[in-house]
Amino acid sequence: IFGPNRSNVRKGTMDSNETAARIVAGTQDAVIYADRDGAIQLWNVGAERIFGWSAEEAAGESLDIIVPEKHRKPHWRGWYRVMDTGLTRYGADPLAVPGLRKDGSIVSLEFSITMLKDAEGRIEGIAAILRDVSKRWNRERALKKRVEELEAAQQA
Repeated sequence: IFGPNRSNVRKGTMDSNETAARIVAGTQDAVIYADRDGAIQLWNVGAERIFGWSAEEAAGESLDIIVPEKHRKPHWRGWYRVMDTGLTRYGADPLAVPGLRKDGSIVSLEFSITMLKDAEGRIEGIAAILRDVSKRWNRERALKKRVEELEAAQQA
């Protein structure tokens, strides 16, 4: 059973682990889990759709397959800092970042993370839920450009 107030949720006929697996497998958002070393262990159909790699291609690969080259150094610095300390500066607000598709194109993403820990509290890896926000980002960029053009025209 999932949710912060489990007493208010009745267990259905399905096993909750099976239900969770079906939700993760079928969601259109990307759900990715990488181990402590940043090797991809879980890659759902949403990740396939957004990034272009099949689950078979992504399994065991480094997160570098989705992190643009110019962002890799800071990504790995932050990754290993989180693995060492268990602390992240990313809270409830989604993080906006560019992602790399299989074809080399860039996608605008928003994502949230959760750390998975073992029984001793050591981080085993990080799961991320990612959403393609490219259309919204492009609309906002076009709107900002149009506002700048109108302001420049007013001042002329």
